[in-house]
Amino acid sequence: MQATWKLKGMLFFIHSAMTILVSYLPVYFQHLGLAGSQIGILLAVGPLASIMSQPFWGFMSDKWQTVKRVLLSCLIGGLITGFVVFQMTAFLWIMLLLFFFFVFMAPAGGLGDSLAQKVSYQRGVSFGSIRMWGSLGFGTSSLLAGFLLVRIGIENIYFIFAFLLLIAIFFCTRAPDSEPAKKKASLKEALKLGKNPLLGFFLLMIFFISLTHRVNDSFLGLYIVELGGSESLIGTAWFIGVITEAVVFGMSAFWLRRFHPLTFISIAAFVYVVRWLLLMMANSPADVLFIQVLHGLAFGLFYLTAFQFIARLVPEELESTGHLLFISVFFGVSGVIGSLAGGMIIDLFDFRTLYLAMFYFAIAGLGASFIYRRFYFRSDQGKAEQKTAAGLEQ
Repeated sequence: MQATWKLKGMLFFIHSAMTILVSYLPVYFQHLGLAGSQIGILLAVGPLASIMSQPFWGFMSDKWQTVKRVLLSCLIGGLITGFVVFQMTAFLWIMLLLFFFFVFMAPAGGLGDSLAQKVSYQRGVSFGSIRMWGSLGFGTSSLLAGFLLVRIGIENIYFIFAFLLLIAIFFCTRAPDSEPAKKKASLKEALKLGKNPLLGFFLLMIFFISLTHRVNDSFLGLYIVELGGSESLIGTAWFIGVITEAVVFGMSAFWLRRFHPLTFISIAAFVYVVRWLLLMMANSPADVLFIQVLHGLAFGLFYLTAFQFIARLVPEELESTGHLLFISVFFGVSGVIGSLAGGMIIDLFDFRTLYLAMFYFAIAGLGASFIYRRFYFRSDQGKAEQKTAAGLEQ
C-alpha cells in the first residue's frame, strides 16, 4: 500500500506540473506578444519532440528493464532545460530550446502511466485507481495555478512549474520500479512492430480521434479568453474536465470489464462528436464550463481503454515501447498537426470554424473505430480472443 501511494503521489505532481504547460503555455506565449500562427508553431514543437523522444525513451526503459530510472532522468532534464526556455523572449530561441525541453518532458506522463500500469498489474491493483491521481493533480493544479497566475503574473509561470516538478522528482525516487520482463527487449524486435498491421491500424484510428482532442488542449484557453473569460476561468474549465476524468478512472474497476475495450473507444469517439458540436455553439465562458463535463467522459473512456488495449498488440518485453508509441501518436503526431492547423484556422477564420472542423474530423474518427473493430475481430488474434471469451462463458 505504501508503494502504491508513492506512485499516486508521483503521478499527482507529474500531471500537476504538466497542467502548467498544457493550460497556460498558449496564454504565456500570447503575453510575449506572439501571433496566433507563431503560437501554433510553438505548440507544435512539443508534440514534434515527443514523436522522436517517446518511442526512444520507451524502448530504452524496456531494454534497460527499468521505467523508474528513465522517468527520473526525464524529470530532472525537464527541470533544467525548462529554466533556460522561460528566460527567452525571441521566437526563434524559444522554438529551438522548447524542442530540447520537450525531449525530456513529453515522455514523462507516458512513462509514469506505463510504470503505474505495470506495477498495478503485477500487484493486483486497479490501474484506474492509481491513474486517477494524475487527473486529480492535473485538475487541482489547473484551478489553483489560474488564481495564482492572476496574482503573480503569467510571466512567472516557470516557478510554479518547477515547484511541482521538484515534488514529483521526490516521489519518483521513492516509488517502486516495475518487475523486469522474462525476455529482454531488442531493437530488432522493436522494429518489427512497424510491420504489425493490427498495431499500425490501431494507431491510425487513435490519430483520427485524438487529433481533435489535442487541438482543444492547445486552444481551449484562448477560446475562453476570446469569449471574455480570464486566466482563472481557464483553470476552472480544466478543473471541471479533469475531475470528471478522475471519477471515470476511479470507477474503472466497475465499468472496464463490462464491454470490450474497442466498444468503449467507439463510445468515447461519439462523445467527442457531441462535445465539439456543443463548443462550436458556445456563447460564453459559462457554456464552456458546463460542456467541460464531457471531457472526463470522452478522455477517461478513450485513454484508459486504449492505453491498456495496446498491451494486447505488442510482446510483453516491449510493453513500455507500445505505451510510448501510443502516447507519441496521441500527444505527438496529433499535437503537431492539430497545433499547426488550429493556429492557421484561427488566423484565417475564427474559433467557431475551428470547432466545426473538429466536429467533422471526430465523425471520421468514430467511423474509423467501427472499421478497426471489424478488422480486429476478423484477424487471427481477434478470433482467438473471441474463442477464449466464449470458453470462459461456458
